[in-house]
Amino acid sequence: MTLLRMKELRDLSDADLRRRVSDAENDLLRERGVAAMGGAPPSPGRMRALRTNVARALTVLNERSRQTATRGARRP
Repeated sequence: MTLLRMKELRDLSDADLRRRVSDAENDLLRERGVAAMGGAPPSPGRMRALRTNVARALTVLNERSRQTATRGARRP
């Protein structure tokens, strides 16, 4: 799992972003489960990378939703 760059995320469609968020959250859930059971995760930095990827993707989705909301609120 590598960190996704903002430029790469902005090139994706909304559906692809939502799918990536869902996949990353599922992976993060698995990693947290391993840690909660007392096992050492195979890559400790992976949990941080997953959280960062989720945050970045959600940021892009939020930017897009705000942009469309402000476009609709403008008066002609």
